[in-house]
Amino acid sequence: NPNPANGDLIGWDFIHNDGLPYDDQGHGTHTAGSIGAVGGNGIGISGVSQKVSIMALKFLSAQGQGSTADAIKAIDYAVAHGARVLSNSWGGKSDPNSPSDQQENKALYDSIDRARQAGVLFVAAAGNEGKNNDKASEASYPAAFDNDNVLSVAATDESDKLAFFSNTGAVTTDLA
Repeated sequence: NPNPANGDLIGWDFIHNDGLPYDDQGHGTHTAGSIGAVGGNGIGISGVSQKVSIMALKFLSAQGQGSTADAIKAIDYAVAHGARVLSNSWGGKSDPNSPSDQQENKALYDSIDRARQAGVLFVAAAGNEGKNNDKASEASYPAAFDNDNVLSVAATDESDKLAFFSNTGAVTTDLA
């Protein structure tokens, strides 16, 4: 953070409400390394964007639990602090017949739209349930949203083929 104000030098933890967004599950560190790991140093892998600045934002617990409200806070925080690309390796199901799920989805959709208005790309994991995100009854959000700035990414295997567990969707999934 170029302008830390509340101990948020590297980002923010919306679970514990502090500036220590350390990864206690491992997935965030893995995906951040795939994005920004320094190459040519003989250590680990080479990231796809080795000169990137990464802002750590945490809203999921070690058990993968979190709230849509905290996800929205993280999105809004990232946009307010100058992020240009948001990498979101998370998502979940929603009951299309549930008014509370519809309300939460609308709020999440709107936060992603605020990011779009700020020129921010929102990269989202398609999901790992082997479902079709084009079907409302199977969709994983936020990947299945139709916001113009959402880039939904499916998983591939070691042979660069679509992973058996990856969600897909002719309309909702952009690349693998």
